[in-house]
Amino acid sequence: MPRPVRLGVNVDHVATVRNARGGAHPDPVRAALLAQAAGADGITAHLREDRRHIRDTDMERLKAEIDLPLNFEMAATDEMVAIAGRIRPHACCLVPERREERTTEGGLDAAGQRADLAPRIARLKTAGILVSLFIAAEPSQIAAAAELGADIVELHTGAWCDACAEGRHEAAEAEFARLKAGARQAAGLGLEVHAGHGLDHATAERVAAFPEIAELNIGHFLIGEAVFVGLDAAVQRMRAAIAAGRARLADGEAA
Repeated sequence: MPRPVRLGVNVDHVATVRNARGGAHPDPVRAALLAQAAGADGITAHLREDRRHIRDTDMERLKAEIDLPLNFEMAATDEMVAIAGRIRPHACCLVPERREERTTEGGLDAAGQRADLAPRIARLKTAGILVSLFIAAEPSQIAAAAELGADIVELHTGAWCDACAEGRHEAAEAEFARLKAGARQAAGLGLEVHAGHGLDHATAERVAAFPEIAELNIGHFLIGEAVFVGLDAAVQRMRAAIAAGRARLADGEAA
């Protein structure tokens, strides 16, 4: 039987709602605890340079109060490496970051930023933290991740999800084929393979059928669904979609 695909729940946008008005509510740590109770396998939070949603104290509380692995999304800067070294999350996912972007718009340029990334990756690994690189499913980027000593790659599914949502079927299938090939390449290089960005029920189910995928990290869609059905129901339905995709693999169906 294929191994189950883990679900990491990103709680950033609970903090976005909190920060829109100020104060303490809604609390992203409470959301993480609810997600844990509903069956999440891990919690993800992105501490941005401008602290637009998650704050330093949120990261500290998440590490102290949840029993699940904490995935610390962060820019590859000395400041963030130092914070990660103090908090000691299970894993750090290095992502590109620009102040003016609404969300992470693309993958990290691992191939072009080797000199900057190498010492920071080494510092995180020395601290006993798993290192993930959030990258596009491009052969040069995947090869660079392996050469830099990353433990994990998280493949950026945003272009595929956007094409699916906009009905651009030819582009969607081309992106899907690129993701599939990237997952195969990464696993062949000994990297654990995760995926995320823009996933909903249908796209999560489909990508969960990749045999190489170990984890999907999903935030914005889940928090949006939680407004209507509650976070526990949103997490449970997403877990069911992921399980359905994995069942297709078990049944021998092509992704």
